Amino acid sequence: MSKVGKIAYKPVGILLGVGAGAIAGFAFKEVWKIATGDDDAPNATDEDRGWVEILAAAALQGAIFALVKAAVDRGGASSVRKLTGRWPD
Repeated sequence: MSKVGKIAYKPVGILLGVGAGAIAGFAFKEVWKIATGDDDAPNATDEDRGWVEILAAAALQGAIFALVKAAVDRGGASSVRKLTGRWPD
């Protein structure tokens, strides 16, 4: 991909990242609600929640974020290839 193409893709990548974060946050809340029946996931500083629950929530949230981000990044790169004929670096 040319230098201009890389620069042009940068804002698209940023927007995709923001969108992925929003989707992942929503997905995590829904999965947490289904898994625990609780509407609110624990925060690390939530005094009323135990270590296991807080760490489990953090691990689940990280896994969902990584999965969504990878799917969005891959989809974006595939779209760039379709539009330009080149895979973004």
